[in-house]
Amino acid sequence: MIAVFQTIDLALGIYTWIIIGSAIFSWLYAFNVINANNRFVGMIGEFLYKATEPALRPIRRILPDLGGLDISPIVLLIAIFFVRTFIATSIAPMFLR
Repeated sequence: MIAVFQTIDLALGIYTWIIIGSAIFSWLYAFNVINANNRFVGMIGEFLYKATEPALRPIRRILPDLGGLDISPIVLLIAIFFVRTFIATSIAPMFLR
């Protein structure tokens, strides 16, 4: 059973890095640091958007409009941190007895 919890933790850890990468990519794109017309850059951007948007869209609907500031990735990272900590400290020890 511990393998299931470790796999979930690994998947959440990888998704955390995808969210961070998506935020950094959006900043680079917004400030024209990267060439949006490059095919490889476009593929990376499309992947990051498709991987993070289903999780970020419901959070954006709930959060108030803050103008140009999007804090939904921060809220999602806090939620992932909570789930990972909850699994490690509350759920996994119940199955290790």
